[in-house]
Amino acid sequence: MAQNTIDINANVNVDTKTIAITQTIVYKNESKDTLQTIYLNDWNNSYSSKSTPLAKRFEEEFSTKFHLAKDEQRGFTTVSSIQNPAGDSLDYERLELHPDVIKVKLTHSLLPSESYRISLNYQITLPDATFTNYGFTKDKDFDLKYWYITPAVYNGKWNYYSNKNLDDLFVPKADLTLSITHPRNYKITSELDFNATSFDDKAHTQTTILKGNNRIDTYLSLYKLPLYNFIQTDDLILITNIKEKGLIGPEKALITDRITQYLTKNLGEYPHKQLLVTSIDYQKDPLYGLNQLPAFFRPFPEDFQYELKLLKTALKKYIDNILLLNPRKEHWLSEGLQVYYLINYVEENYPDMKLLGTLADVWGIRAFHASDLDFNFQYFLYSMEIARKNRDQPLTTSKDSLTKFNTNIAGKYKAGVGLDYLDQFTDDINLSDELTEFVKKNQLKPISINDFETFISSKTKKDISWFFSDYVNTRKKIDFKISSVKSLEDSLQLTLKNKRDNTMPISVFKLKNDSVIGKLWVENIQGTKTITLPKDSTDKFVLDYNNVIPEYNQRDNYKAVNGSFLNNKPLQFRLFKDIEDPNYNQIFFMPLVEFNNIYDGLTLGTKVYNKTILRKRLNYRFSPQYATKSRTLTGSTSISYSHNLEDQNLYDITYGISAGYQSFARDAFFTSIRPSVSFSFRNDSHFRSNQTDQLSARYVSIERELGNDATVILDEPNYGVFNLRYTHSNPGVINYSKLFTDLQVADKFSKIAFNYEFRKLTKSNRNINFRFFAGYFLRNNTEPNSDYFSFALDRPTDYLFDFNYLGRSEAAGLFSQQIIIAEGGFKSILDTPYANQWMTTANFSTSIWRYIQAYGDVGLVKSKFTNAKFVYDSGIRLSLVEDYFEIYFPIYSNLGWEIAQPNYDQHIRFMFTVDPQVLLGLFRRKWY
Repeated sequence: MAQNTIDINANVNVDTKTIAITQTIVYKNESKDTLQTIYLNDWNNSYSSKSTPLAKRFEEEFSTKFHLAKDEQRGFTTVSSIQNPAGDSLDYERLELHPDVIKVKLTHSLLPSESYRISLNYQITLPDATFTNYGFTKDKDFDLKYWYITPAVYNGKWNYYSNKNLDDLFVPKADLTLSITHPRNYKITSELDFNATSFDDKAHTQTTILKGNNRIDTYLSLYKLPLYNFIQTDDLILITNIKEKGLIGPEKALITDRITQYLTKNLGEYPHKQLLVTSIDYQKDPLYGLNQLPAFFRPFPEDFQYELKLLKTALKKYIDNILLLNPRKEHWLSEGLQVYYLINYVEENYPDMKLLGTLADVWGIRAFHASDLDFNFQYFLYSMEIARKNRDQPLTTSKDSLTKFNTNIAGKYKAGVGLDYLDQFTDDINLSDELTEFVKKNQLKPISINDFETFISSKTKKDISWFFSDYVNTRKKIDFKISSVKSLEDSLQLTLKNKRDNTMPISVFKLKNDSVIGKLWVENIQGTKTITLPKDSTDKFVLDYNNVIPEYNQRDNYKAVNGSFLNNKPLQFRLFKDIEDPNYNQIFFMPLVEFNNIYDGLTLGTKVYNKTILRKRLNYRFSPQYATKSRTLTGSTSISYSHNLEDQNLYDITYGISAGYQSFARDAFFTSIRPSVSFSFRNDSHFRSNQTDQLSARYVSIERELGNDATVILDEPNYGVFNLRYTHSNPGVINYSKLFTDLQVADKFSKIAFNYEFRKLTKSNRNINFRFFAGYFLRNNTEPNSDYFSFALDRPTDYLFDFNYLGRSEAAGLFSQQIIIAEGGFKSILDTPYANQWMTTANFSTSIWRYIQAYGDVGLVKSKFTNAKFVYDSGIRLSLVEDYFEIYFPIYSNLGWEIAQPNYDQHIRFMFTVDPQVLLGLFRRKWY
């Protein structure tokens, strides 16, 4: 037999959301090895428990939807039998680490080029589609993908792995026959060819038979009211349910025809009659950026919006179905081709489309550099966004080891931009034509990245080994600069510097009056390289003027032949943050309206800074503000520099200094100066790990002054504190842990503290929170009657001014009830709120129902000349947004039944943050 074949008889039961399946697999051994076992993919079983690799994937991305789901919402597979051709049962087992992979032991060896027939009988219970978009929907429809059992690929080794919601099942192509029985009011949509249909009037069912050769796609839609459009083009039938409001049928048909012509021209004739492109496909791989704004505010025409949505999704489906690469290990090539052809399509059909769309022509907005940029600049922008954060990963990284941002956006864009870079460099060939030849030549053939490298290298006379060794296989950045230009009598000497350890080439443009008059490629720059050019009318040299190369820092790519620093890059003052323009040294201004505390009230001012959309190493900020309530000039300033370190656990060293002036009470002000340095560590081989370590050192200088109307008394003089802290953090949504050790040294005291937090969401969906704190004064010569530097049981004095208290000096009223969990972490205000010798406390809470929790705190408080005192409290905690918005209702403590005491409302405590950057962290954590 020449081909793998799969025959399936499936019976759908809507009420139990199950499908009973009888299946035969004829597996052909296309390797040179003799096989004793066969591995089968059963990805429906990846939903079977809270401990599968899929469940852990949700946890890593800070999603609790799977963990908190009811058991009946999860899916699983029940295998009744697996038999050989003689009807004998075969031994099989699920792999311990991969419960969605089945190992089958054969009764006789499978020799090369021979086939083995396996018969299976099993039932799948479908998961809710809310988890991955596939399964049983809330409307009782079926979106089925990876639903039946398939053989794994053997190419010298078995390529099996678990479902991790990455849409990357690796299966050998097979001839598929599917007979599916379902209620008559449902309709099947599939890429397979319809073969026959029969009806059972008594059972009110319909049996549909579908067939297809050389198939790897398993998607099938079973809907009561399918909303798919079947569009016949000259090349194929495109089936889609992707929508765009305001676009009529004829316009969609013209767009579809243009897209299928482009696909066929560049990727070859599609080997199947129909191409199915679904809205789920698009949701999993959307157009990121301004395209995702609400429809009423979208700055792109409806036809352009729809065209790119359909094109991007169709490209992915087309490429995935014809290039038989390993989608988990060799994903970058298919993803790179998708983005490369997206770039080319826009260049061909929409060369004037801007990154901001129609917004680029709006008054005010058109003054921004972002409005000058072409639509395709977004691919450079997003890929560089993650590189500047030092979170980029090699393109060859296994897909399940990539962070979400790298998986969904940056990795794909870097691959596509890289192919465009390679296209520009190989100017002795037309790379687009060569890519088309490669795809056509290898359609539906098992291939690898090595095949691609060998093919492309054979087509060009240029050395392109750098593309695979450095660009694809490493995190090495591209970063060149023009060191100098010397004008000689009849020539120009241009010295280029490669600031990184790589062999990648750079393009050099010759400009006259800002117009390009020449271009050349410079290769093999190790350290510096000087080239001599004939003297001509060139007045400026620019690296990568057409912005093809994803270079890390473009701010040193300009050098005038005769000129000063300002001639190379003049100063530019701009209102509001923008995408950086490497032609200028930019300084930004932004009006500020903030609320920091109740003493200053609303503060009005401006921020002068150099920070752009993409992160910079050197950042400065100067923010003078006027406080409307205290009627005083306040504000802050800072400057910092970060060293990004690659391929080692120490990934960031940041040092800088900040200063500020603001109120801490009515008519009372403080000035802070804080020089600091921090060292950040992570597991450099596992970027998906949330675990980080940080060692930081700083000196905090505080000076306070009181006005005539001040309501506070200073019982301690001005002071400075040296602070050294080590922090270990592993902030997961199911398992969370964090600890720090803190040392503080000042003139009058020195102290050490230890803090440990642990949270767990159990399999029974119960939240358990535990925190332990211990603090000890190594030396304390402060005023005996002052607790300003003491450990606090419920509300630290915050003498380092680290916490965002809305009313830090309030002794009564609502703002005195704000709580920040630090030091003792108690919620009740007890008779012994401070300790000037040592303190140890434990805080515990557990869920009662949803966001309602019960809490309890216990501790020992010890001050000089007094015995240690045992303290405790308990109550109810409303954790509306954990760590950001919480309310505490004390019930019982050392004070007795607080809930029965007068003025109980004054015992209630709340946690609340108004810092938007803190809240944005909730979004960022799942992407980075």
